[in-house]
Amino acid sequence: MRGISKSFPGVRALQDVDLALHRGEVLAVVGENGAGKSTLIKILAGANAPDAGSIRIHGEEVELGSPVAAQSHGIAVIYQEFNLVPSLTVRENIFLGRERAKTGFVRVREESQAAGALFQRLGVEIDSEAVCRSLTVAQQQLVEIAKALSQQARIIVMDEPSATLTPQEVARLFSVIRDLRSQGIGVIYVSHRLEEIFQIADRVLVLRDGRQVATRPIAGVNRETLIELMVGRKLENEFPRRQVSIGEERLAVENLNRGQKVRDVSFAVRRGEVLGLTGLVGAGRTEMARLIFGADRLESGAIRLDGRSLRLRNPRDAIRAGMALLTEDRKAQGLVLGRSVRENFGLPNLPLLSRVGFVRRVRERHALARYVDNLRIRLAHPDQPARHLSGGNQQKVVLAKWLERDCHVIIFDEPTRGIDVGAKYEVYLLINELASQGKAILMISSELPEVLGLSDRILVMHEGRITGEITDVASATQEQIMKLAVG
Repeated sequence: MRGISKSFPGVRALQDVDLALHRGEVLAVVGENGAGKSTLIKILAGANAPDAGSIRIHGEEVELGSPVAAQSHGIAVIYQEFNLVPSLTVRENIFLGRERAKTGFVRVREESQAAGALFQRLGVEIDSEAVCRSLTVAQQQLVEIAKALSQQARIIVMDEPSATLTPQEVARLFSVIRDLRSQGIGVIYVSHRLEEIFQIADRVLVLRDGRQVATRPIAGVNRETLIELMVGRKLENEFPRRQVSIGEERLAVENLNRGQKVRDVSFAVRRGEVLGLTGLVGAGRTEMARLIFGADRLESGAIRLDGRSLRLRNPRDAIRAGMALLTEDRKAQGLVLGRSVRENFGLPNLPLLSRVGFVRRVRERHALARYVDNLRIRLAHPDQPARHLSGGNQQKVVLAKWLERDCHVIIFDEPTRGIDVGAKYEVYLLINELASQGKAILMISSELPEVLGLSDRILVMHEGRITGEITDVASATQEQIMKLAVG
């Protein structure tokens, strides 16, 4: 790709970007949200046409006017949201639209054998007749890779491939990518997780504000240099420090139980404290947060806020009590993507923004404008659909709607999932600021550096139970946490 430029109304998404991918190479593409990564992927996938520039494959200039054209030139894109039909089998998904048929009948045995050969090539075992909805996220991802290989793809683009994978699944994915590399397939790996870039990439391309600021061998850069290239400034500390002033107990939970997911969980969070909660996927962290917020019903146990016992029948009760939950999946549970930023901001605040049943639009806009300034939310206008914001700005909108209610306890479930390093830093500053205001913060995260960098105390869960508490966070290590996380 040479001199690629692309504009949308009011936005210059890409300007004069060059991208070269060699045979059998893993090229990482990094940059903040809004840097142009998604636009670059869509151009390569044939979903968007560039305004300027050229694309060559094996030295031949090509026009990628549609996804079908891109596919015909050996390009496959695996997005974060998989392009699979949940109700169909693995085999049916792999050959969907390209069925191997004779006289109108699909040759099932031939397709099954071909699917088996693809998985053998990837070094994995997946039942080709399994229904896709029954597979884990990691297995579905492998089905997408097998589908790409079935299309004779020589270039595979992976967009945030590890976002929802466990460490073991990430290791399996990397093994598959290395196998693809050894077969001469070029892989473009787009990720916010910089530690992964150094494990799997051969070279890295850095985008900032739609421009290419660097393309370097991965051996020639370190984490600090990469962050500086991405954000355009030097971050003195990846995890900003604050003056810690921890007060009295604010939230206390005692012997919470719900099936096997949450078992006899007890802990407390104090005013001005950031309590980190970590563990492996499936440890029960999100389930526990939902119990505290009234989204799921307790089987037994007690919840106290400022010494007062709470009986939470639903999230409305928790909100009225002064609690907020920033959910793990902000797109599915934290925002109504088809609605405007203004409407999303107003949803939990209708009693505050309404009078005799009518929303006071002027007050709503003024309140939102205050948070747009304070949280540095980047948006074109308040009526912009939430789906058009970057991940970091979506997270800020979710936070803004809860801050308007002046909540005393804020639960962050994976607060920086899917957002870039610059936006992460801003979220960290916000968490510190909230703690400094005397809020009690429960921060659930799978990112161990994040947990170690922000928390005043750390709890570790395994199979629904608290298996350890770390009070001396300054001396704690990731290895220490992992030992507790595996039980």
